[in-house]
Amino acid sequence: MDLNRAGTPLAEIVTEPDLESPEEAYEYLVNLKAILKSIGVSDCDMEKGHLRCDANVSLRKNQKDPLGKRVEIKNLNSFKAVKAALHYEIVRQREALGLGETIVQETRLWDDDRQKTFSMRSKEQAHDYRYFPEPDLVPFSVAKEEIERERKNIPELPKEKKDRFMKQYELSDYDAGLISQEAEVAEFFEKAAKISNDPKGIANWMIGPIFAYLSSKSTNLLLTKITPGLLAELHRLVKEGFVSLQVAKEKVLFFVIDSGRDPRKVIEEQGVSQVSDDSALTEWINEVIIANSKVVEDFKSGKETAAMFLIGQVMKKSQGKANPGKVRELMIRRLKAL
Repeated sequence: MDLNRAGTPLAEIVTEPDLESPEEAYEYLVNLKAILKSIGVSDCDMEKGHLRCDANVSLRKNQKDPLGKRVEIKNLNSFKAVKAALHYEIVRQREALGLGETIVQETRLWDDDRQKTFSMRSKEQAHDYRYFPEPDLVPFSVAKEEIERERKNIPELPKEKKDRFMKQYELSDYDAGLISQEAEVAEFFEKAAKISNDPKGIANWMIGPIFAYLSSKSTNLLLTKITPGLLAELHRLVKEGFVSLQVAKEKVLFFVIDSGRDPRKVIEEQGVSQVSDDSALTEWINEVIIANSKVVEDFKSGKETAAMFLIGQVMKKSQGKANPGKVRELMIRRLKAL
């Protein structure tokens, strides 16, 4: 029984031959995927067959020359594969033309293991595909008024969102691009940024440890239990010195993501709050100085970088709990007094 796509709609997008490099094609696909996801057309999961791409390559010597024979590449299961296949095919055709060979119109398959294309079948003219009219498909037209009405309902698209993030939150082009790719990520970021009043700090959390977590678990933000308020609270606790950034990233954040619990309670229960008390820090510093007399002598002889090693040893001894800023201040003061 062939149910074809069992009622699942298929949208096929065909571009004009305007893309001039594999990098341009890759960028086009990335932006197209972001648009399709942002307007809810598709999840665009290539592994599940939500999105497929066939690439065509035609070479010509000069801009004024007509395009050469078109070669279609299939079996492309990732945007990375599209870029690699286009690079290979351009080189293959250029070398063949350089040798005086004729490029034939054909379909080729991409072998991702060998990183090369190979011929699948020759491609003839349209009549060879045995197309025939479908009597149940009738022409239809859409009025301009209806198009404009629907255009007004289109949400803010990723490119527009990226530009706004750069202007409104002063994010870099790179950061804004990553955060604006998916609607749920962008919405989460904006809520957390407004609560914390520190957009750049929230962006660093998301692009670093949160994206790493989502990638390692093959999940998305909506399936986790962390909220914008919880991330903003954890960020505040780090800024106020209640917990070190290192500990917050390594021992607190992932627990909050999985459980949705209040960061302060997690920190208190795990006993990882940051130590800023001078007496406790001084005790660790004295122990490190006694255990590393050679490094201390190096510092006294002018090697100021030796202090960084000693500070690192204090952080290690405290299991990351020591306030690094206070440790540095007290360590330098102690070393200069020796």
